[in-house]
Amino acid sequence: MRTKMNFWLLAAVLFLGCNTALWGQNAKAYIPVEQLPDLIQCLPPPPAKDSPAFQYDKQRYKWGKQQRKNAERAAIAKRDAVWTDEALMTEFSVPFGMELSARETPAIWNVVVRGYRTVNQMRVAPKAHYQRIRPFVYFKEPTLTGEDDALRGEGSYPSGHTMRATAAALILAQINPEAANAIYARAWEAGESRVIAGAHWQSDVDATRVGAAFGVSILQTSPEFQADLAAAREEFQRLSIGRDYFVSVTDVVPDVILEIRYFGTYNFVGERIDGYKAPTALLTKEAAAALKAVSDDVKAQGYRLKIYDAYRPQCAVDHFVRWAANVSDTRMKTYFYPHLDKSVLFDQEYIMAKSGHTRGSTVDLTLFDMRTEKEVDMGGTFDWFGPESHPDFCGNPESGEYTGDNAKSPAGRSITPEQFANRMILRAAMLRHGFKPLDTEWWHFTLSDEPFTDRYFNFPVE
Repeated sequence: MRTKMNFWLLAAVLFLGCNTALWGQNAKAYIPVEQLPDLIQCLPPPPAKDSPAFQYDKQRYKWGKQQRKNAERAAIAKRDAVWTDEALMTEFSVPFGMELSARETPAIWNVVVRGYRTVNQMRVAPKAHYQRIRPFVYFKEPTLTGEDDALRGEGSYPSGHTMRATAAALILAQINPEAANAIYARAWEAGESRVIAGAHWQSDVDATRVGAAFGVSILQTSPEFQADLAAAREEFQRLSIGRDYFVSVTDVVPDVILEIRYFGTYNFVGERIDGYKAPTALLTKEAAAALKAVSDDVKAQGYRLKIYDAYRPQCAVDHFVRWAANVSDTRMKTYFYPHLDKSVLFDQEYIMAKSGHTRGSTVDLTLFDMRTEKEVDMGGTFDWFGPESHPDFCGNPESGEYTGDNAKSPAGRSITPEQFANRMILRAAMLRHGFKPLDTEWWHFTLSDEPFTDRYFNFPVE
C-alpha cells in the first residue's frame, strides 16, 4: 500500500502561501459589510451568566475536554484551528471529492474563498460589541490548540472559524450537490472543534452557523458571485470527467476473485477505510484491459487472479496518514508489522501522503490455484510491512534465481524456493502484459502506460 509522504499540508501552505496572499490583497468582497446582515440585530445576544443556556455552555466545555482524550479527534480540532485558506480548503477536499487548491482548482478556490471571506466580515461588529469572555479565559485553562495569546483579547461571540467553515460548506455544496451531506458534516465537525479547543462556547458556534447561512443567502444576490459560481461548477464538471475512464474490474475480467481488504477490518488499520463503500475493484479502462490479458495468461497455467486492492481514493490514503500519526493505535501490529515500531512508518515510507493507486492503474493481487482451490503460497501476507515483502527477498527477481539470502529480515524469516518461484510466476505474467513492479511489495503492479500520471482521484469505490 506504499504511497509517497511529502507532508502535503505544510507543502501546500509554503508553496501557495505567497500567491494566495497576493490574491487576498487584491480580491474585493462580493458584497460590502454594510450590505450584509447585522448580526447584532438579527441574532440574540450571548447567554447571560446566570441563564440555563450558559450552564449548558459550561457543560459543553467539559464535554470538549473529554473529546481531547481521543487522539484522532484532538488532531482534527488542531487542524481546524489553523487560520489559513489552504488549511480550510484542504479539510474540505475529502468530503468534496476533489483536491482543492489555488493551483489545481482556481475557479472553485476563487468563489469559495472569496465567498467565505465576504461572509466572515459579519463577525467583526458583534465580537467588538459583546466582548464575550472566551471559555479558556473563564476557566483559566489553556486551549488545546495553543491559541491563548492570539485569542485572549478578542470576543468569543460569534466564532470566526465556524463562520468560515459553514460559509465554505454552503458554497461548496452548490458546486457539488451530490457531496452536500459529507460537506455539511465536515463543517459541523469544524464548529464542534472550536468547543473542543476551548476557544468558543457552544452557543457561539450555534449562533454562528445561523449567521453564516444568513450571509450566504445574501451572497446569492451578487451577479459577480453567480458568475464565479457558474465558472466553479464548470471547472468541477471538467475535472470530474476522469471518473468516466474507470470500469469495474469484474466487468472486464469476469474470472477474477475479489478480497477487498480495505472494505473490511482485516487490514493493517483494523477498520473499514474511508472511501470504500463496496467490496469491489475499479481500474482505468486501459489497466483493466491489460489485466484481462494477465488473467487469460495465468488461467492457461491453472491459476486465477485474486485482487486485494485496485483504485484507491485519496480520502483512503488520508485515512492511512491519520492512522499512522496516532502511534498508540497498534491493534493490528501482530498481523502486519510485528517487528516495526509504528513511529517509523513515515520515515521508512510504509505510509505516505500520495499513492499510485489513486491514479487508477495500480493493482494489488496474488494468484489462486484452481487445482487446490487455495491461494498460492507466496511466503508472506498482503500488506506485510517488512523486507520479507520485497520481490528480491531470498532471490533475484530479474533472473528468477532463488538465493535464500534472508539477511534483510529482522526476525531471520525466510521463504522457500517454491514460495519465491510462485512470486515469480505472478511477476512474469504481469510484466508480460504491460505492468511494472514495485521494489518493496511483491503484490503491487502499475500499468506502465497509465493514462493518468499526475491526477489523484477521490471519488469513492462503489
